[in-house]
Amino acid sequence: MPRTMDRDARKAQLAEAVWQVILDQGISAVSVRTVAEHAGVVVGSLRHVFPTRSELVQFSAELMMERVTERLLTATPHDDSREYVVAKIKNVLPLDPDSRAEYEVNLALLAERAAVPGLLQVRLDAHHQLAKLCVRLVEILTGQSGTPAVASRAHRLHALIDGLAFHLFHQPVEADTTWALDIVWSEVSAIAADTNSGEITR
Repeated sequence: MPRTMDRDARKAQLAEAVWQVILDQGISAVSVRTVAEHAGVVVGSLRHVFPTRSELVQFSAELMMERVTERLLTATPHDDSREYVVAKIKNVLPLDPDSRAEYEVNLALLAERAAVPGLLQVRLDAHHQLAKLCVRLVEILTGQSGTPAVASRAHRLHALIDGLAFHLFHQPVEADTTWALDIVWSEVSAIAADTNSGEITR
């Protein structure tokens, strides 16, 4: 077991080195040699864990998705369903330097799918996970499930989150982000209000 844990820790260390190389130099700078240098290991040691660059890059993307998923599970339950839903959405938006860096790395990794075909499945999995999350959030707000209206609202929410993330990423790090949260609150409140008016059932 300790040997397995050591290998898992080493794989995570190397993936984190990939992320940092991307932030410092861009995705084109990611190679077995540059990542080994950044991680402070010899190339042979890295190749023992990841024989090829493609395997290294794909694992780095997969680990990124795992950590995003773990963060989504940390939202604290709240008596107000809107508060809970907004907290979940905040966990997938690049609202601070750390989450912006994560978003930048994620974009760079997924853009490599032509060179690393396995990244296409990572991208599709991430898309499906966010789609499922949006359905669940709409269900929480409406108390309903499986209706066309819920599916429509979930698609709208998914598109809104994707668009906000892209806009937030392209504004200066120090820029105010309250405008984005205002939009999120407006959409979440509208979904909850539709339930009260009965519109969601039509």
